[in-house]
Amino acid sequence: MSMFADYLQERTEDRIIESGQGFVTYRFVDKDTVYIMDIYVKPEFRKQRVASDFSDKVMEIAKKRGCKKMIGSIVPSNKGSTTSLRVLLAHGMRLDSSTNDLIIFSKEII
Repeated sequence: MSMFADYLQERTEDRIIESGQGFVTYRFVDKDTVYIMDIYVKPEFRKQRVASDFSDKVMEIAKKRGCKKMIGSIVPSNKGSTTSLRVLLAHGMRLDSSTNDLIIFSKEII
């Protein structure tokens, strides 16, 4: 486990899945909803479905806990937000809501 994973475990309710290709951080918002906060994939592994695989792993965990909804978000002003948007849409997420600089996407967990 990395130092960042140790930090999350010690200080927050957030969870992390790490591999040599990158990581995903997530949290359970309530009994029905899991929120994917961040996905990072090392440049040499991008465009190889790694982000989707991370999302699938989180969805499996959430489904076992009885969650019915997965959410993700994009801050349009952040660097790389267009790529993040593509990842969420490719994973079957749909627009849920938005504010000035935050777009929320969601997907039903079946």
